[in-house]
Amino acid sequence: PASMSENEKYLDLQNSTKDKNMTLASYLDLQHAPTRETLIADIVKQGIPSKVYPELQPLFKILEIDFQPLKLCSLVNNMLAEVEKLYPDLSPYAADVRQVAVLRLMRQLAQVYDKISISKVVSLIPYIEPLDLELLIIEPAKTLDLQLRIDHATQTFIFGSTIQYQREETASGPTVQQMPSEMFRNQLVLLFRALNKSVDLISPTMKVQAKDALRHDSISVYMKSAKRDQMNMIKRKEMIEHRKEYYENLNTEKERAELQEREKTRREAEKAETKRRDEEEKRRTEERSAREEKHKDKLLKMEKVKKLMEQLGEKPFEGLTEEELLGMEEEELLARGIEYMSKEKDDLKHKMKQVEKRLDYYTRAQRLVEIPLMKEEWEKSQEDDKIWWEEKEATRIEMAIKKREHDISTRKRLLRMKDDKDEFVSSILSQKEMQHQEEVNRFEEELLRVREERKDAKKMEILKQLTEKRKKYRLPLCVDTT
Repeated sequence: PASMSENEKYLDLQNSTKDKNMTLASYLDLQHAPTRETLIADIVKQGIPSKVYPELQPLFKILEIDFQPLKLCSLVNNMLAEVEKLYPDLSPYAADVRQVAVLRLMRQLAQVYDKISISKVVSLIPYIEPLDLELLIIEPAKTLDLQLRIDHATQTFIFGSTIQYQREETASGPTVQQMPSEMFRNQLVLLFRALNKSVDLISPTMKVQAKDALRHDSISVYMKSAKRDQMNMIKRKEMIEHRKEYYENLNTEKERAELQEREKTRREAEKAETKRRDEEEKRRTEERSAREEKHKDKLLKMEKVKKLMEQLGEKPFEGLTEEELLGMEEEELLARGIEYMSKEKDDLKHKMKQVEKRLDYYTRAQRLVEIPLMKEEWEKSQEDDKIWWEEKEATRIEMAIKKREHDISTRKRLLRMKDDKDEFVSSILSQKEMQHQEEVNRFEEELLRVREERKDAKKMEILKQLTEKRKKYRLPLCVDTT
């Protein structure tokens, strides 16, 4: 736990430090708050110093067991320098360990010296400057972790402190003798113990008599108030039981109310969710119906457009998108088709006149010299066509022969399966025939049963009518029910 000076203890009015220590103990599953001594004892008990790197194992012995203030910092510095070379990932911790070594050095020097020069201390620490040393020890000296004062006039460290401001000291590291402040603080305790021993030697029975008198007085006081205290204890127990029962009932009611509230909230949430789902389903249904209706209208209109295209052709409607076609009325489409057809008719008449004129000019332009050339060209084309036809015919005959051979082989292969096929087909047909016959038999049986039922029902109806007539006209009943 964090150490505090006497002034800090007085300012700690709410015992916040004690509460923090108890909380820490509960987190660590300990009966009391951990101290430095208990932690070091657990470390030694678990054998942790023997499980670290071999280069770091002597560090525990140097800082916690050996008392050698003149070599402490040098040994620690050499060890850390070697560790930093071998294990670079441990370098961030080296500076803190060096500071701990400096504080341990000052504690050990305080047990040996009353006063020591700053230059002497700096010479014992090879990795620190005087200013850094002063900054390092200011905070421990302020909280009285170090009994140390700095005299800048003589450039010395003065160890020890007055009794008034010295807090209770705890063992930290190796100790060879007590500090003067500890001797002052324990002087009255030693005097009390010595006087107690002297009284026991001078009058051994005085303490026994005092104890007997104290015991007698205690028993007398107890007997006077025993019954009252017993009744108070019984009443207190009953009050505790009643209060416990009251709080249990209160908690039960509270839990029941919370459960009811949660159930009510859950039902409301379910109701709201059901309502939201119904509304969502209704909205989706309406949107789906609207989409389907729109799609149907679109299909109907497209069907009409297709019919018009079949009648008038697709050319009148080239360049129009599907949306433009759907946006036009049927009369507009029909008028566009008729207009296009009339235009096509005029164009066709104009083209026919042009073709007629061109053919006339071409025929007039023919010469008698061109006729033999045309005959020669025709004869050559006839020979080429004949050669081409013969090649194609030979190829066709060859392919037909191959196809016939393949069909013959396929027929032979399938003929081997004919008996199995016929047997399978006959079995299927026989099964179907049997099923059909069973269905016919069931139908005939059901038909006979229905006929009999209807016949019986008809007889009963006739008998009922005759009975009613007999009762009405008082006639004798004579009915042939065969």
